[in-house]
Amino acid sequence: MKTSHPLRLASLLLVLLWLTAGARAAEEVAAKPVPAVPNSECMDCHEAELKARKKGETPVWVGVKPEVYDHSAHAKLNCVECHTGITETPHASKLAAVNCVSCHEKSLPTHAFHPRIALSPLPAGEDTSCVGCHGAHDTVPVKRKEFAFYDGAQTETCGRCHEAAKRDYAASAHAARPEGTKRTTPDCLSCHQERIASRGAGRTAVEMKLVQAKLCESCHVDKAEVAGQSNLGAKFVASFDHSVHGAALQAGKAEAAGCVDCHGAHAMNKAAVAGSRISRLRITATCAKCHEDQAKLYDTSVHAAALKKGNLDSAGCTSCHGEHDIKGHKDPASPVNKANLAQQVCAECHASVRLTRRYGLASDTFKTFSDSFHGLAVRGGAVEVVNCASCHGDHAIKSQNDPTSTVHKANLAKTCGECHPGANTRFAVGAVHASETQRETSPWLYWIANFYVALIIAVVGGMVVHNLLDFLQKTRHKLAVQKGEALELHVAHRLYLRMTVNERLQHAVLVLSFTALVVTGFMLRYPEAWWVVGIRHLSARAFELRGLVHRIASVIMLASGVWHVCYLAFTAPGRKLFLEMLPRWRDVTDPWAVLKYNLGLASDKPAFGRFCYIEKAEYWAMAWGTALMTLTGAILWFDNASMGYITKLGFDIARLVHFYEAVLATLAIIVWHFYFVIFNPEVYPMNLAWLTGRMSEGEMMEEHPLQLEELKAAERAEAVPESAADPAVPPPEEGKED
Repeated sequence: MKTSHPLRLASLLLVLLWLTAGARAAEEVAAKPVPAVPNSECMDCHEAELKARKKGETPVWVGVKPEVYDHSAHAKLNCVECHTGITETPHASKLAAVNCVSCHEKSLPTHAFHPRIALSPLPAGEDTSCVGCHGAHDTVPVKRKEFAFYDGAQTETCGRCHEAAKRDYAASAHAARPEGTKRTTPDCLSCHQERIASRGAGRTAVEMKLVQAKLCESCHVDKAEVAGQSNLGAKFVASFDHSVHGAALQAGKAEAAGCVDCHGAHAMNKAAVAGSRISRLRITATCAKCHEDQAKLYDTSVHAAALKKGNLDSAGCTSCHGEHDIKGHKDPASPVNKANLAQQVCAECHASVRLTRRYGLASDTFKTFSDSFHGLAVRGGAVEVVNCASCHGDHAIKSQNDPTSTVHKANLAKTCGECHPGANTRFAVGAVHASETQRETSPWLYWIANFYVALIIAVVGGMVVHNLLDFLQKTRHKLAVQKGEALELHVAHRLYLRMTVNERLQHAVLVLSFTALVVTGFMLRYPEAWWVVGIRHLSARAFELRGLVHRIASVIMLASGVWHVCYLAFTAPGRKLFLEMLPRWRDVTDPWAVLKYNLGLASDKPAFGRFCYIEKAEYWAMAWGTALMTLTGAILWFDNASMGYITKLGFDIARLVHFYEAVLATLAIIVWHFYFVIFNPEVYPMNLAWLTGRMSEGEMMEEHPLQLEELKAAERAEAVPESAADPAVPPPEEGKED
């Protein structure tokens, strides 16, 4: 059988390769110098024997096992290549130490975990002994699974010297490696490939902590498979760099906390693990290493007491300050900043329905604070604010029943006095967290609030019904005129004086001051409203300016009231206005007559004079409201003095009345006044009397026919004598102002 040409060619190539390899091996053997003492000669004396080192001891292998050495990383080396001091046999009993660096100098940088190994001359010690880790004659190649530091074996090998670290690591989250999954957790050399544990020459404590942080982030931020295991993700871990601790390290402050300071070096575990240094039960002790004074205060608090009893819902350090992204209390973005503390920290627990029910806490504690002046100031963006910690303290928060608590009844005057100079015991009369919704704790506020709600519904609701019926009747009349079913009244085009210049100026001041009071008042009460937020964005000091404008407007409105009283008392038009504004019996009967007319139960509408029940009701309501708002406003303005006399309860009542009166007045203006001077079909789009002071004869005929008749009668009475004396003299201009 003949061999094919390709097969013969392949056979020749194999032969050539074999011959070439053999030639190279021969060259290497020829080039390698003959050792001064061959290995076989060394083994004559040093081959391993099983014997006892001392009499009575257990026999052990002493010497070198040839089969072990033949499988070691140095199997191709001659003994004298390491033991360079031997040139003949027998050799001296004391030999120079083997210098591994002579061959492995390039490996030194990879041994940063033992930094002394890079020193010259090499100091003695376990951390500088190569054989201590790699073995002597049984050194295994690093890529073989039998290598002492191969993946999975490092903990046991390193633990021979670092027993405590081994024990801590074995109980840590890093040691956990689920079967059948790719390892994502670090072992010893994953972290210690670079110098992260000892400062040594050229590395400060700050540099060490920064290196440690960077190393931790290399997995927990940069590796998606690791970062994804955290509930809060990579962004949460990376936020440490911008925290108060990270910033302090960047600024060179060695005392600032790094990753290891809080999590530990080898015993790192999640907060859910009871033994973890960052668990809810141990976090205070961890933080106390740097914040000793604050930790001592916290240990006296109700929160610490609850934690010691095993209540994991109770607040610890990280509950308030955060974890990686901890910021200084003066940082506007910090949850414990004075402007954020109440809403972002305390409310998390004290506004939680679940927690308040579970532990029997008042469910409206945060809401009552949030709706108080202090809470509204915080929500409104005040620069100087009072928050929960202002009264309860920051770390040493105690029960109100504790005699040492800042909110104990006996200590309230002192606590309030920190912001309210001269505060006395009357400051404590009344509920601190007063609420008009709680009948049991704040009965006065409860009944006053309910009275006002009923009053507002009745009054404003009545206004809505009254105006709706008026609107429908006037709309029906206009439709009838358009259809020719009713006659349109035609009158002369003449103007009559309705408001004097003095009265129009008073009205203008009232309008401006009232509008300013409404806007700035409701800015305080509803700080998150869209229009309030828009105003607040105009200036960082919007809250302070709001208060200033509110007080200025109140003084102007009060001054306009004094002006009006003087006008009524000292001018003839004013006295006439006052007399015409006095209530009459027909002001009681006219509303019923108007109601019958609007319902179609009467054919004629009552004829009104200069002022009807509509203007009189508004006028006297304004007078009453101005007096009441002035009184309650003064109480709120001079809070220290008022609480010192009428107690905290009296102050709360004044505040409640002030608010509900403002609501009632605002709704009355919008529903009642705006309808009759703007949306009334007879005057739409506006009654211009408040600007020009005059009304047309048609408007007078519709709204004030009796006054129109009086004016015409007066004109006729004045015109007859003048015409008789001189018929050529024209009558005076009608409606001319005084």
